[in-house]
Parts: sequence; structure tokens; C-alpha cells
Amino acid sequence: MLHTILKYARDHQCSDIHLVAERKPVVREIGELVSLNLEPMSKDNVFEVIRILLSEEQFDLYLSGNDVDCSYTDETGHRYRINVYRQQGLPAIALRLLNNHIPTVDEMKLPPILKDISLLPRGLVLVTGPTGSGKSTTLAAMINHINTNKSEHILTLEDPIEYIHQSKQSMINQREIHKDVHDFNTGLRSALREDPDVILVGEMRDYETISLALTAAETGHLVFSTLHTTGAAATIDRIIDAFPPHQQSQIRIQLANVLKAVISQSLLPRADYAGRTAVHEIMLMTDAIGNMIRENKIVQINTAIQTGLRIGMQTLDGNLAKLVTDQIISFETASEITSNVELLKRYLGRA
Repeated sequence: MLHTILKYARDHQCSDIHLVAERKPVVREIGELVSLNLEPMSKDNVFEVIRILLSEEQFDLYLSGNDVDCSYTDETGHRYRINVYRQQGLPAIALRLLNNHIPTVDEMKLPPILKDISLLPRGLVLVTGPTGSGKSTTLAAMINHINTNKSEHILTLEDPIEYIHQSKQSMINQREIHKDVHDFNTGLRSALREDPDVILVGEMRDYETISLALTAAETGHLVFSTLHTTGAAATIDRIIDAFPPHQQSQIRIQLANVLKAVISQSLLPRADYAGRTAVHEIMLMTDAIGNMIRENKIVQINTAIQTGLRIGMQTLDGNLAKLVTDQIISFETASEITSNVELLKRYLGRA
């Protein structure tokens, strides 16, 4: 049954698979959950799949009551990110389909400014957005651009490794959390002694990881990471709020000095139903935005992005309006994601 489900998901461009005991298999197809026309899986069925997906050590970890994160490669060479867990005492599995081919910035039709951001000599670059918005794929394309165009030592810390890079012009070392290193914090501390030029931190999950990432950027490295935030202003607030109040003034100064770009991304269904397309807000660091961060005037950043279009910045509503005008997404889809429908209408000339 597992082979049938994996094949269906690949053939129908699904992003995720959910297997839960006593329920039918469910896939996420073009952003929507679809229940497959198969028999509900028994508890034994799901346990059998878990045994296939996990190593013996991982299976023992699961039996001892832990959730398990890992990757899996099937017999056809396709890779998956896996989380094995329990719900109401029953076994359950979430699988994320991974692409073996690392797409380029051009293939993904990402904003060209991402190429310039990728080749920055140092600083902190954040790719943000909700779960399942394609952050890892965008980062993989940016890392691939560095790998193709510069001779750098690129070190990644991932949980788990999603895209496997082959060294081209650059040398790439990819470390998997719980497999090659205990956690992000330990990996980041070690990274600073491993002569990297570029460091990718899969996710800035806590105060210590954020602090270490800022320090790495401050000491001359180009650091990429992700946050589950929407928009540059919310991202900056999230970072500052992760620190105790007595440190926040210092962190604003540090962040204003090292932050180079915030790329916020969401995936929206295409109007022609042929998959999904990405929409972006892009903030590039300027002297004005740096001063806003230092002086805690974060609410003014959205205005600064609007005035920075000529240097490659991009507003969410402006990008939504372009996608609607080009008939890539519908106006209804754009209206659901914008925080200001009237502003979107003004962009579209529909006031």
C-alpha cells in the first residue's frame, strides 16, 4: 500500500502525505487535503509502514514514546521528510515529498534580486513564511546559486536534510540534526571553528540559536535561516521579542548592523489549477530601515519597503496585484492573503 500512496502523491504533485491509524490515507494536493479512495489503515498497517521508514535505532526511539524526525529514500530514489508521532494513542505519519532536482532561481521564477542577495559577502538573510510555503526550496535555490558562481565553504545545519547538494565551485558540507550533530546550537558553535563562508541554519527556533546566528553574521559570515513569520516587520519583532527586555536595545543595534534581507513567501493556488505559485515581500536593508530598527520604529518598515521598489524591494500587495494582472492567480485568492483589500484594489486600479 505504501508504494501505491507514494506513487499517487508523486504523480499528482502532492506536497504531503498523512497516514493515521483507522483513517484513509490523505494527501495535500495543490494546497488542499484529499482523502484517497483506499481502505482505512489499521494500527498494524501504520506500524508496518513505520518499520519500513525508520531505522532500528529510530524505531526504538519511537517505541520509547518519542516523536521521530528523519528523511527516507524509496526504491526509486525519491526522498521524503518524515515525522512519526501518535494521536489519541494511535500511530501516525506525516511525509513531505522532497524534490531530488535542486531548482534554480530562474526555474522557480523567483525575483531576480535573490541572486544578488545570495552573493552578498556577509550578513543575515531570512526566508520567512508559514509551514509549507516553500522556504526550504527557495533557500536551496539560493545556496545552489552560490555553489554555481562562487568558491565558498558552505556549511548547512538541517533537521532533516531536504535537498542534497553536490559541490560545484563551492565546497558544501551538510550536517543533519540528531545524526551528525546534537542540535542547532551545538552545530552553530562548532560551525564557527570549521572555516565556513556561508552558514545555513534550517530554523531559528529559540533565543540561543538566534543569538548564535547573529554572532555568526557579525563575525563576517553570510548566514541564511528561516522563521515562521509573515512579513519583514513581524520577523524583526519576533527576533527582538525572543530576548529578555534588558537585552532588546542591544539586539536592535546588532540586528540593524547584520540583517541584509527578509524574504517573506507564501504559496497560492494558480488560477489555471496547474499547481501553486509563490508570492513574495522582499525587504532589503537600507540606512533608513536600520535606523527604524535601532529606534524601535518597526511599524514604519512597510512604508520603507514601498519606497524601496527601485532597488529591488517588493511589497506583498504589489506582488499580488502583478500576479492577478498576469492572470496567474485570481482576485479572490489575492484577497484572502492580503491584509488590506482596499490597497490591493488601488494597486489593481479597482478602487
